[in-house]
Amino acid sequence: MAPNALKDLPSGHEAPRAETPAAPTRAEHPSYTPEEIARVVAARERWTAEELGEVLAKLPRRRAAFQTDSGIPIPDVLDPGHRREADYLRDVGYPGRYPFTRGPQPTMYRGRLWTMRQFAGFGSPEDTNRRFHFLLKAGMHGLSTAFDMPALMGYDPDHPLSRGEVGKEGVSVATLRDFEVLFDGIPLGDVTTSMTINASAVVALAMYVAVGEQQGVPRAKLGGTLQADMLKEYIAQKEWIVPPRPAVKIVCDMIAFCAEEMPRWNPVSISGYHIREAGATAVQELAFTLADGLEYVQQCVDRGLDVDAFAPRLSFFWDVHNDLFEEVAKFRAARRIWARTLKERFGAKKKESLLLRTHAQTAGVSLTAQQPYNNVVRTALQAFAAVLGGTQSLHTNSLDETYALPTEEAVTIALRTQQIIAFESGADRVVDPLAGSYYVEYLTDEMERRALEHLRHIDAMGGMIRAVEDGYPQREIAESAFRYQREIETGDRTIVGVNAFRTEEEEPIPILKIDESVARAQVERLRAVKASRSGERVKEALAGVERAAKEGVNVVPPVIAAVKAYASLGEICDVFRKVYGVYREDGRF
Repeated sequence: MAPNALKDLPSGHEAPRAETPAAPTRAEHPSYTPEEIARVVAARERWTAEELGEVLAKLPRRRAAFQTDSGIPIPDVLDPGHRREADYLRDVGYPGRYPFTRGPQPTMYRGRLWTMRQFAGFGSPEDTNRRFHFLLKAGMHGLSTAFDMPALMGYDPDHPLSRGEVGKEGVSVATLRDFEVLFDGIPLGDVTTSMTINASAVVALAMYVAVGEQQGVPRAKLGGTLQADMLKEYIAQKEWIVPPRPAVKIVCDMIAFCAEEMPRWNPVSISGYHIREAGATAVQELAFTLADGLEYVQQCVDRGLDVDAFAPRLSFFWDVHNDLFEEVAKFRAARRIWARTLKERFGAKKKESLLLRTHAQTAGVSLTAQQPYNNVVRTALQAFAAVLGGTQSLHTNSLDETYALPTEEAVTIALRTQQIIAFESGADRVVDPLAGSYYVEYLTDEMERRALEHLRHIDAMGGMIRAVEDGYPQREIAESAFRYQREIETGDRTIVGVNAFRTEEEEPIPILKIDESVARAQVERLRAVKASRSGERVKEALAGVERAAKEGVNVVPPVIAAVKAYASLGEICDVFRKVYGVYREDGRF
């Protein structure tokens, strides 16, 4: 069925879905001849019976079986015999060339280092603006903005549900006036900005566009990324306003709008980070994240968009945990699966459409309140894994984030961690340095195979929206999280400083505290804005948002108009609640 014909399907009719590509079969030109493979396997069998057998007879093994954190078995030794199905050019190839296993760019960090971002957002817009300037002066390449819980849930700071949460885990924003303060003195034409906001992301996008225009920067020249990944919210993070289907429709509205008017903007950052933080394994994170991305592509194609018009601006956001080699393999397998699926299933022709471009963040869930300085080491290990895996952007967590938002000292250490890796480790001198490692290539193949099993199961269910509505990924993640916690409690998994190598007393560390005066100031600013704006103009603008939502047309332009009229985030989200209804999870597992 041609993409343009899909938009003419009757309401409620789901177009048949092409299957996700199958795992690779035996290559016509394997990297090793059958004779050489047979010789290697015979030598391995002798080694297993002789050298290994002799040692194992004398020493007890540390574990009954070795496996990755995702449960992938690790053989006693790996050699070419374990990759007898491999074809180098088909499966590994070269950087910047299909299937992009080795990276999206030919030169990778030789040509340009990854973008160094540090999550910033707390208290008032003034507080966060000062942190932005501090980080840019310290050498950060791009801004990364965290919003507080009321903003994430679509409420203004004066709403009863916002009490006690204003500015606590991100910056408080309600109207365009807050964005004007937030980005005061920040040249939006030169700096890229990432905004971690989902359910109310369309409002944040509109405010950023409006602030850019005030600075004289047209929307076509604004660069950055909006997270806006609603599917992962229903799977893992649980911050939503409306039910899944209208929420995904709004995401696709932003994708369509940005494809037409904001060519430098990534309208959605398809996020595995929160899926992993909820307890998923690396394989589950890989599979469910790609499934989310493929669902957005399918929905956009179904509404008549050309895949090559929007796919080049889709981006991904991954968690990076402690199993270094598995994390490297995850990045490599993700690029390969995405490229093959966009080409074979959706018929993408542009090279840019096949590139899986990614931001990564070290694992917040791995940080411990016990012996918090150990978190510096964990973060360094995870950051190095992201670099070895070929990320294009990286955030490193701060040592104090189990207690509160980071202090300036802690966030500086986190940024210096990236800079030491970039300028002192040598990782910037070679592209995909672990390529060819028998272990890493074995893991890459296994990650791909296991992820494709999940993807085919989701396809059989009717796609990711249906899978989410049926609770499939939620159940899988809950079971993995339970197993992980049980391993810690039984001692089968060692967490340094938590269930092993503990200390009796620990010195307190300085933490950032948000004063309640922030909430009072934000409420007063909101009242002042409402008192000074044109009530009639706001009423007309909100009516335009409601009309667009009811008629099923793109809501981004009327939301921009409402923001420019100084309608508040809460007022705009209330329109969505009115039209689409309020979503509450039924709790099935």
